[in-house]
Amino acid sequence: MQSDIDPRNLIGRRAFDRNGSKIGTVDEVYLDDATGAPEWAAIRTGLFSRDAFVPLEPSEFVDGALRIPFDRALIKDAPDFGVGRHLSPEQEIQLYHHYGLDVAPPPPLPDHDFGHLAGKDDVP
Repeated sequence: MQSDIDPRNLIGRRAFDRNGSKIGTVDEVYLDDATGAPEWAAIRTGLFSRDAFVPLEPSEFVDGALRIPFDRALIKDAPDFGVGRHLSPEQEIQLYHHYGLDVAPPPPLPDHDFGHLAGKDDVP
């Protein structure tokens, strides 16, 4: 998403899926704990329905609306963690997986010599 957009300006804006179908309105914006950058938005999908979390990257803010590059059905089927609470790292990983977005892999294990391989001779 455009980094120069103030996340407070997203609240109350309309949100559309990849096909231009209206999903709802932006209810809340969640910031990354480490960087403070906007990372997730909770979209109110209807008057009596729950909010759906959507990633702000790779979404775009165009003509005063949030354009989310996923299908409406996928967005409405996102894990429900409730709004107004902090998203845990585990919940964020669930959301990334739901949307098929890559998450940083864990760092590789150090390359250690853990001894001789089975069947190898000890004689040089």
